Amino acid sequence: MKAAVLVFPGSNCDRDLAVALRAAGASVSMVWHKETALPEGTDLVAVPGGFSFGDYLRCGAIAANSPVCAALKTHAERGGFVLGVCNGFQVLTETGLLPGALIRNSGLRYICRTVPLQVETAASAFTSGYDAGVRIDVPIAHHDGNYVLDADGVARLRDADRVAFTYVDNPNGSVADIAGVLSGNRRVLGMMPHPERAADPALGGMDGAPLFTGLIDALADA
Repeated sequence: MKAAVLVFPGSNCDRDLAVALRAAGASVSMVWHKETALPEGTDLVAVPGGFSFGDYLRCGAIAANSPVCAALKTHAERGGFVLGVCNGFQVLTETGLLPGALIRNSGLRYICRTVPLQVETAASAFTSGYDAGVRIDVPIAHHDGNYVLDADGVARLRDADRVAFTYVDNPNGSVADIAGVLSGNRRVLGMMPHPERAADPALGGMDGAPLFTGLIDALADA
């Protein structure tokens, strides 16, 4: 499986994502934001965390208009897989690939700690390595992780089983405790917590590893 990790000025989790993907068995290329095309044969595009372009305007807004994001959108529209983590989730909402928006945490403070999540669905390549309903511990590190969406939008996500993860103890005010959402075709996942920071015993936990191994296995089977 071939993965492309996008890199923007201000990204700081791009190598973390690459390490986790390689550990799961993927071949990984790093792609600079000024590139206009993805490497040939790319199966998955991973959009990392960090502070792309210093979070000016809105978090992820400038990155979403980088040349590489046109290729990202084309990839997604063709049915390719996309994973956006933290700032990457913000980028995916800014590109319109996922609904909703991420705004300032309700407590108006940056939060950096490990939090419990509940896996809401196992019916996606990203969550196939888990059982629905299981609780996992995954780090968060964000100032603008408060997911907002209107009530009708939340109902549509729920009805379509598109909420991937929820917070057990909501740290940032996200509507309906939502920590991660899937696209309509279930091939795009955006999530604020960092599974790549819980994918190596040296980091203190392995609860994020099944996301990567399950994804690789699902794509290999496909």
